Amino acid sequence: MSSIVIPVILVVAVGFVAAAVLSFASKVFYVAVDETAAAIRAELPGANCGGCGFAGCDDYANALAGDHDLPCNRCAVGGPAVAEKIAGILGVSAGDEERQVAVVMCNGVNGASKKVMEYTDLKSCKAAKSVFGGLNACTYGCLGLGDCVDACQFDSIHVRDGVAWVNRDTCTSCGACVKACPNHLIRLAPEKNLVFVRCSNKDKGGQAMKACSNACIGCKKCEKVCKFDAVHVNDNLSYIDPEKCKNCGMCEKECPTGNIINMRLVANVAKKAKAAAAAAEAPKQEAAQA
Repeated sequence: MSSIVIPVILVVAVGFVAAAVLSFASKVFYVAVDETAAAIRAELPGANCGGCGFAGCDDYANALAGDHDLPCNRCAVGGPAVAEKIAGILGVSAGDEERQVAVVMCNGVNGASKKVMEYTDLKSCKAAKSVFGGLNACTYGCLGLGDCVDACQFDSIHVRDGVAWVNRDTCTSCGACVKACPNHLIRLAPEKNLVFVRCSNKDKGGQAMKACSNACIGCKKCEKVCKFDAVHVNDNLSYIDPEKCKNCGMCEKECPTGNIINMRLVANVAKKAKAAAAAAEAPKQEAAQA
């Protein structure tokens, strides 16, 4: 009988000792939970994209709880709705921050940008850039291997015809694609701006055109036609000031190489193409139903 009782007593005693040690340790090493930070974290989407400028949602929530002067509208993924909820928790104003979208400053599509080699190695812009210096004659342009696509958590950027394009409707301006591009071609711009110079080549006009037929040649025609002093050419490259631009599109019409893009026209073309596709599909659907 004692052979059974003694082991049981020992196990129970060890359990009591372990419980006492754990209880003591929990009090010694107790870390107070900031309820404000926890409440803010519960409202954040948990994307941990870093677009707010912090390491992740936890870091941003802790920073907001510790500094109420910090803007609570930095979460691009959550948008205004999340900002309002966080402002309610902190008892401050949500503020008014204009939505931004990513823009790719390159229009070196297939056929326009001159290839210097065929690349069949690791599908990575960074790898191709570091080993070969680029695949195209234009060393400033999009490499088209999709590092930005892999970095985007929201399926908002894709490579089409050799160049990355951003879906402005789904872009959250998290900045992941900006960091991923080894040629630094992607920047964040106010959503209201619809006219962009999609070129980053700073070579002189003749040399730039040899590398890509869509390149900016620094002719200053866009600068001369702008009535709002929004367009200027520096270092052989045209730049549109987002604060001054009125989206009139005059520079886009004047550009001889087509490197200035008017997103309003792009959107209209996309709508017409979608409508045409739907119109072509309608008879097929009617025939199938009949």
